Amino acid sequence: MKLTISREDLLRPLQITSSVVERRHTLPVLSNVLLSLRNGSLNLTGTDLEVEINARIPVEDGEEGEITLPARKFLDICKALPEGARIEMTVDEGKALIRSGRSRFSLSTLPATEFPNIEPISSPLEISLAQKDLRNLIDRTQFSMAQQDVRYFLNGLMLEFAPDHLRAVATDGHRLAKCDAPMSLPVEETRQIIVPRKGVAELARLLDDSDTQVRISLGENHIAVDLPDITFTSKLIDGKFPDYQQVIPQNPDKILTCPRQDLHNSFTRASVLSNEKYRGMRLQLDGSQLRATVHNPEQEEAVEEMEVRYEGEPFEIGFNVSYFIDALAAIDSDEVTVKFTDANHSCLVEGADQSACQYVIMPMRL
Repeated sequence: MKLTISREDLLRPLQITSSVVERRHTLPVLSNVLLSLRNGSLNLTGTDLEVEINARIPVEDGEEGEITLPARKFLDICKALPEGARIEMTVDEGKALIRSGRSRFSLSTLPATEFPNIEPISSPLEISLAQKDLRNLIDRTQFSMAQQDVRYFLNGLMLEFAPDHLRAVATDGHRLAKCDAPMSLPVEETRQIIVPRKGVAELARLLDDSDTQVRISLGENHIAVDLPDITFTSKLIDGKFPDYQQVIPQNPDKILTCPRQDLHNSFTRASVLSNEKYRGMRLQLDGSQLRATVHNPEQEEAVEEMEVRYEGEPFEIGFNVSYFIDALAAIDSDEVTVKFTDANHSCLVEGADQSACQYVIMPMRL
C-alpha cells in the first residue's frame, strides 16, 4: 500500500474516525484506525465495537491495499505537520513509513484482517431527511439521557419513526425531554429504537445545520446514517423504552409565563450557591411574583425575584436547578411557559408559542 495526500484532506476525516477509538482496549486492533485504498478512494474506519465511523477521501496517487495504524499517534503526527504539507505513506513488512518534507515517522501496524467490522444492515428501512432536522432533535433532547443507569434502556436516545413525524425522547428518570419534527415518513406503523449515549454524541458532532439530505438505514440491531463522504453506524440498545406519554402532565392548572432568557439568567445566578450534589432550588409563586431561593451546606443563600405572568393559586415547589437551566437553554422561543399541578407533581416546560419540544421535571423535597 502506498499513497500521497495533503495534510488538510486527511486531517478532518482522521479526526472524525479517531473520535470513536478507545485508547485502552482488550483488543489492541481497536486502538487502530483502518486504512483501505481501493479504486482511487481512501477509506478510514474507526470503531469501538458499538459505534463505527467510516470516512472516504478521493486519492489520485497511490497503490491499493489496506492496513491499520495507531489512531492517536497517526492523528498527532498529522496535527503536528505544518499547513499545506504533503504526506507520503508506504507500508512494508509490518511498518508504515510516513514522510513529509524533512520529517520521517515509522509506525507499527496490525493486519487489516484483524479489524472488526459491524455487519451490513440487511433489508433496512431507509429514510431521508435534512441534516438540520436530525441535529435539532438531538440537540434539544440529548442532555436528558441517563449516565450509567442500571436501567440500560435509559442510557440512550429514543427515536420514534411514525408516518407523520420523527420524535426524539430522552429521560434519566428525574426529567424528560421530548421533541418532534413533523414530516412524512415511509413507515406503515410507529417504530421506536434506542441509540446508545456514545452513538448520539458522535452523531451530533457529524451533523450540521444545512439542508443537505442524510439517509438513515434501520435494521434489527443497528442504525446507519449516510452523510456526504461519511457513514455512521451504531448498535441499538435492546430494550423497551418507558411509556413517556404517561409522564407528561395532562391538565396542569397553574401556568407561569415569562421571558425565557430572563428566567434562564435568574436561575443561573441562583445556582452559583446551590448544593453541588443535590442542586435544590425552591420556587414560590404568588400573584405576579416569582421567588427562587437556593441554600447550601455552608449556610449560604441566593434569592432571585422577578415579575411574571401567573395564573393559579399561590404555592411552593422544589426542583433541581440544573434541570431547569438545561431545559430553558434548549428552548428557542422568546417566552416560556411553565405549567404546574401541585407541589408533588412534575412541571411541564415549553416555548410559549410552540409545543414541538416539551420538558418534564420532577419536583424535589427540600
